[in-house]
Amino acid sequence: MKVLHVITGLGVGGAEHQLRLLLRHLPYEADVITLTNPGAVARAVVRDGGRVRDLAMAGNRDLTALPRLTGLIAGGRYDIVHTHLYRACLYGRIAARLAGVRTVVATEHSLGEARIEGRPLGPGVRGLYLASERLGTATVAVSPTIARRLARWGVPERRIQVVPNGIDAARFAFDAGAREDVRRQLGLAPDAFVIGAVGRLAAGKRFHVLLDALAELPGARLVFVGAGDQEQPLRARAEGLKVADRVVFAGECPQDGTSPAGHRPTLPGVLSAVDCLASPSDEEAFGLAVVEGLAAGLPVAYVTCPAIDDLPAGSVPGALRTGRTAAAFTAALRGLQQADRTRLPVPDAVRRYCVTATSAQLVRVYEAAAARVPLPRPAYDAAPVPTPGAAHLTTNTSEKEESR
Repeated sequence: MKVLHVITGLGVGGAEHQLRLLLRHLPYEADVITLTNPGAVARAVVRDGGRVRDLAMAGNRDLTALPRLTGLIAGGRYDIVHTHLYRACLYGRIAARLAGVRTVVATEHSLGEARIEGRPLGPGVRGLYLASERLGTATVAVSPTIARRLARWGVPERRIQVVPNGIDAARFAFDAGAREDVRRQLGLAPDAFVIGAVGRLAAGKRFHVLLDALAELPGARLVFVGAGDQEQPLRARAEGLKVADRVVFAGECPQDGTSPAGHRPTLPGVLSAVDCLASPSDEEAFGLAVVEGLAAGLPVAYVTCPAIDDLPAGSVPGALRTGRTAAAFTAALRGLQQADRTRLPVPDAVRRYCVTATSAQLVRVYEAAAARVPLPRPAYDAAPVPTPGAAHLTTNTSEKEESR
């Protein structure tokens, strides 16, 4: 079986890293076409031995991309076309059908209640999405939460399957040596209480909440991992709150190896260096950073994370679901600051998201879609995770939230 992955861009991001992981674990010959932005992840895929073609699409309405993409798909003689992210799903599904490919799978990585990949969910966006979805064979949701949203939108349930995001959990295992090295590299004292925040520096991630909380946590430090258009506003807010000397902007940190600039630590290294992870985003499709934090043995304070919230209550020790306000995070983080900082056991739930397991699930979706047979398990099936016998550090109950 020969598979083509079509993705909107290959800069640093959750969907982009997921594609790279899948390419490592799926048992098929595969190529990648990126519509635009062949960035850091594209280079990493090539280093892994993969093939990436840049379509150099000029913008959302660059219709010249459609015949070019159609020609590449037809010339490649692919059995399956798998699309990722909104623009790639629109153009990729149409091009695949025009090229005569019968099996078209799409993964929905980032569908919120009000936005999809940062764009507002107006009638036009929704209409285009649903119209192109009808050209597909199967739509993969990265969590049951996203599957339910797709169904409410009008995507036929028979075409929806849940395949969670996967992680290489072993890569995130705590490393005492990396903790020491990264703290030295980032200018963090060995005994400082350090909060980690991972993700695009975008308005939807609500990282300003952590700066407000930091102002009420004397002695604490905060490390942002990521880049985006909110970096300068966040720096300005930190200055205004007089906490800039306790905030580190680490930039985009690679999953492995070194950054192109050669001076940034890896993401697993940063997670070894911090004492907890905080995720103030109130609209997530999966919550990959939270799962990676748990894999590193960190306690995690978060607002919403379908990867955890869709599991049986209390099955994820170390996960503290809290309110969305700065006051809620201040209280949660103060409790962690005062607690024993010994690393936690990796919860059993993390095994659910091992990339070898999730890639095997995707193989079943491919095979069923190609054979035009339904999968034997319900679309929203989520088998219970065994509850560990140890006492929970925290619970998954939410505080009463204050208004915006």
